[in-house]
This record gives sequence, C-alpha cells and structure tokens, in this order.
Amino acid sequence: MPPLLCVALLVPAAEPVVAADLIVHNGQVWTGDPKRPEAQAVAVWRDRIIKVGADADVKALAGPATKLIDLKGGRLVPGFYDSHVHFLSGGQSLAQIDLKDAQDETEFGKRLTAFDKNTPRDRWIVGGLWDHDRTFKGELPTAALLDKYVKDRPVFIQRYDGHMGVANSAALTLAGITAATKDPSGGVIYRLADGKTPSGVLKDNAMGLVDRLIPDPGDEEILEAVLAAQKAAAAVGVTSVQDLDGSSAETRRKLFRIYQKLAREGKLTCRIDLRWPISAYKELANAGLAADFGSNFVRVGGVKGFMDGSLGSSTAKMFAPYEGGASNTGVYVTEPDTMRSYIRGADAAGLNVCVHAIGDRANAVLLDLFADVARQNGAKDRRFRIEHAQHLRPEDYKRFKDLRVIASMQPYHVIDDGRWAEGRIGPKRCASSYAYRSLLDAGATLAFGSDWPVAPLNPLVGVDAAVNRRPLDGKHPNGWFPEQRITVPEAIEAYTLGSAFAGFQEPDRGSITAGKLADFVLLSRDIFSVAERNRLGTTTVLLTVVGGKVVFERK
Repeated sequence: MPPLLCVALLVPAAEPVVAADLIVHNGQVWTGDPKRPEAQAVAVWRDRIIKVGADADVKALAGPATKLIDLKGGRLVPGFYDSHVHFLSGGQSLAQIDLKDAQDETEFGKRLTAFDKNTPRDRWIVGGLWDHDRTFKGELPTAALLDKYVKDRPVFIQRYDGHMGVANSAALTLAGITAATKDPSGGVIYRLADGKTPSGVLKDNAMGLVDRLIPDPGDEEILEAVLAAQKAAAAVGVTSVQDLDGSSAETRRKLFRIYQKLAREGKLTCRIDLRWPISAYKELANAGLAADFGSNFVRVGGVKGFMDGSLGSSTAKMFAPYEGGASNTGVYVTEPDTMRSYIRGADAAGLNVCVHAIGDRANAVLLDLFADVARQNGAKDRRFRIEHAQHLRPEDYKRFKDLRVIASMQPYHVIDDGRWAEGRIGPKRCASSYAYRSLLDAGATLAFGSDWPVAPLNPLVGVDAAVNRRPLDGKHPNGWFPEQRITVPEAIEAYTLGSAFAGFQEPDRGSITAGKLADFVLLSRDIFSVAERNRLGTTTVLLTVVGGKVVFERK
C-alpha cells in the first residue's frame, strides 16, 4: 500500500494527521509545482513529502521525534535530476589521470610522467580527458608524443568528449594497428602526413580496436567508483541520474548487481536509472524487462544509441562540410538503417529509447527515424529522446514538439564548445546550435544533464551556462549567441521536472509536492534573485536530502 494512502487511512480527515519524521522550515521553497510555486516549509514522513506550505501549518505536524531543520531563510529547490551521466566512468575518473586543463605540452608531460610513476606496472594508463584546443592549440597529440613520457606500458587516453582517443606505440602494437589496418565502419584511424602511418589518434568506432584490450574493472573497482560517484553527486545536489552506461555486457551485469546490493543495504544515496547500449536491447527484451522496471532507487528498462560522433572530434554528422575540412561532413557511428532497426525493436519491446545525435544531419535523420518507428509501431506514450541535440536546422525545432521527442541537453557544452565551435562549423550554424530558447519557444520539452565526466557534474554550473551562455575563454561576457539564453526557472525545471518526465518518473520526483519523494536541496544563494544571476555558477549546495534523509551537509 502506498505510504500516503496508509497515512490517509489513519484518520477521516481531508489531510493526513501524522507526526512528520522531518520538517524543514523558515525557507524560501521553490517547489516547481505551479499549484503552489513558493512555500516556507516541507514535512516528510518516511521517504515522501506529506505537506508543503507556511511554517505554522507544516510545523503543526511536528511530534516528539520529528527532526527540525531551520533553513534560515535559504533557498530550497527540488533535488537535481541529471538526465545524462556516465556514473561508473565518472567515479572511475576521480582516480584516473586528469589532463583536461593542462595548459601546454610541458604540463601534459609532467602529469603523465608522475601518474606513470605512481601506478602499478601491470595496469594501463587510461582516462585523461585531454583537450587539444587548450593544450596543443588545436593540434592533435600523437603516439610519438605519448612515447616521450610513457613508453614501456600501454597508454590510451581519451579526449574529454569521449569520441577520440590517442594511444602510445605500446597500445597500438598490442592492438595490431598498422598502416595496413582499414578504418572500421563509423570510425577513423587518423594518419600522419604520409596518409598511411597511424598517428595514434582513433576516432569513434576506431577506439574499439584498443578499448577491447583494456581489462574490465572488477567488483571492488566498480564498487569504489560508484561510492565515489554518489559522494560527488550528493555534494552538488544531484539526487537522481539517468546513467547512460556504455560498458561491456559483463561490467553492466556487475554494475547492476552492485547498484541493487547498495540499495538493499540502504547505502545508495542517489537514485539510478540505468540505460544499456541500444545494440544490446535484446538482453533486456529477452528478460522481459520494459521501461521503468525496478524500485525508486534502481531502475532499468531504457537503451541508448549513437547516431554520430562529436563536434570537437569533427565527427558529428553535418549536412555541409566542416570549415576548412574539404569534404569532411562527419560520420555515422551507426548507419541509419541499422539504427532504425534497433529503435523499432527496442520500442516494440517496451523499452525507452534515447539516441545521441550532435550534428544537424544526424538530428534531422534521427527525427525521421523516430517518426517512422512511431508510425510502424503504433501510438503510445514512448518519450523518444535525442541526447545532446546540439546543432539543429531551425526547421527542425518544431519537430521535437510535433513528434513528442525530448531534447536531452547538457548546457555546460555551450560554454565549453563556444571557445572553438565557430572554427569548426562557422557562425551561421552556431547561431542555431545549443538552441535552448528556440526549442522551448517551439514547445519542446527539455531535460538537462551534465554528461559527466565529459563535463562537470555540478548542475549549478549547467544552469549558469544555460542562463548566461558565457564561454570559458571569457570572450563573450554578455553571452555567446545570447538570443538562445533561457531563464533561471526554465533551466531549473529542465534539470528537475524535465528530466523526471524524460524518465517517466514525474509522478514521483521533479518538484516539491505532497506525495512525491522527499528529494530536495538547500542552496547558498537565492538563484532566482536578479542580483545573483552573475553568480549562479559559484553557488554551492549546503544540504542534500534524498528520501527524507540528509546525505550531504556542507560543514
């Protein structure tokens, strides 16, 4: 019997009369609920909200054992729901080499040398998240460069977008990659000036030539990564995530078991909605699992695919060639006919489908595929999603609403990519990119996330990016293509209720409403104040509550 129904049966009253387990009061509560947008206090019984309102009304539910938290006038918002995160790799990245902010080759090399010295000799060096636009002024690293710093063990480190990696000579030799090796479908083996010799850089599906050799993590490493990830999530107010895991089948099974074990033991402090690769949809379908299978803490039933690569790696699929790229229009990581088959099968099995598309052509073709499958499989509430939806033709904005396709976007990318995007695709195409305002005005549903570890997990940095659009290089202080800015309430809604809707979970989360799960976050500033708009990204989380339990408190 649902908790609220149990409470309601205690007394024949219009509202439940029960001593709350937790009451937070004396605050500015932004509920995200249009029926009561603002409140002062919230009462919780077990893991659910039982009342939202004025201090006096809510505190009337206090009993001898009720925990009272004085918000001291602070701003409370619903728990942030990250619609696109890689939780395992994010946790792993906390223990891997970090090269993203290396300012030049000297610093890059020093970090590699130090990490090599302190890493057991039987392990690969992986991770990295390098940024060649920052470290090498746009030039790509090579195997020869890595060999200068680490030569006697395999190294395979990825660009921070996850669509390009560079291997040292030891890793290339183990993978058998030579001048005779052909580019795999949906991938590129980058060559030196002679047009034959592999440089060490592998793009998209070509990365699999080396990835397949890297040992899968064991149970202990997975557990350590998950615990580290959820600790990081709690510190930035993330209470739910959609984990778009791309691990091997065996690692996925281990990960799912570990999530379930932590949930049973009451040790999971972040709600997990696990999405498997779309190519493996039959694993879920054959087990009889459909969308939203599981508990309030661990769910599975969704799949994620890739249409194309990324803008940073110049593999996002575009209609027109890249600037200065001759005939390069990017790649289809999955050919459209294959993707149509995957989407149709997964949708017919009742699985929720989300697909990565970054280039304008990849997005347009994917919208076509979604429309085709919806016609073939018949009407239902399927909530197809496009992950990233970064570069769009203006004529495609309205198709998101018409086809009921959710734009699952990660606003940090706009301030990161804004440093160099015009050099890749020119200002005209950038004007219709990261088009939050245009999509909302066209009636589309936005769901925001981080893409961690590609970008920071902190949702407040993402909110700042969506509202202010100021690139990291400081060159557009009033916003890069500022006509695409959105408001703070719109950004928060996309990061809460929008993500919950994308996961079919809006009845349970996404707003501070009686009956929903008691997930909420206390902020260091009132981010809805106009005066605080320029400080959104430096706002911190003071308190994170998940299911009525405090899981983080800033000291």
